[in-house]
Amino acid sequence: MKRSYIGLALALSLLVAIPEVRAQSPSGPILSLQIGGGGQDLSVALKILLLLTFLAFLPALLLCLTSFTRILVVMALLRQALGLMHMPPNQVLIGLSLILTFFTMSPVLDRIHQEAVTPYMAHELTIQEAVERAVPPLKDFMLRQTRKKDLSLFLNLAHVGPLKGPEEVPMRVLVPAFIISELKTAFQIGFLLYVPFLVIDMVVASILLSMGMFMLPPVMVSLPFKLMLFVLVDGWNLIVGSLMRSFL
Repeated sequence: MKRSYIGLALALSLLVAIPEVRAQSPSGPILSLQIGGGGQDLSVALKILLLLTFLAFLPALLLCLTSFTRILVVMALLRQALGLMHMPPNQVLIGLSLILTFFTMSPVLDRIHQEAVTPYMAHELTIQEAVERAVPPLKDFMLRQTRKKDLSLFLNLAHVGPLKGPEEVPMRVLVPAFIISELKTAFQIGFLLYVPFLVIDMVVASILLSMGMFMLPPVMVSLPFKLMLFVLVDGWNLIVGSLMRSFL
């Protein structure tokens, strides 16, 4: 009984002490954000927030505003045409596509760095002016790769009136037109890649059929010949060179 009384007394004392501890505990950290202090256009905290937001949207920007889509689709179609379902692995194809994307986009990135990033870092431009200067180089690249038919489609869907020049095309119209143009170009290149390997598959299949080897998969027999043809013609050099020249 004494032990039960002692336990009950301890429980009551804890219930009484907890509110007092909460009342005496210091309040948590308070995040305050001040904009426009000291003549600065944006505070440091807001700049960090904008940077994190940009990094979150970076994969989508990489897919929609650069040459990454065309390069990756062509590489994937090449792997299927060769009959290699998992070689090279996806990590290798994505890494190669990223490297080639930075190579093709380097003139655009250099121009953006000179016209927007460098003046902004030197405090010659506000962040709004820097963004406005960074858009035209990217828009010029996208317009060169976009078909007029695709651009007209989205201009009509967006009910955009007559434009005085290509520089007036809004980005909300240019981005989807650029993406479907890139996909169409990638499929055209993929068709040209498929034709020689398809001929090899048909020849091997007809030979196996004439020899009565119905149980032997033609793909298994044609794979070494397709690899040999690809190596003999220096396929990687031809494909990468053709892809890079298609963006000029």
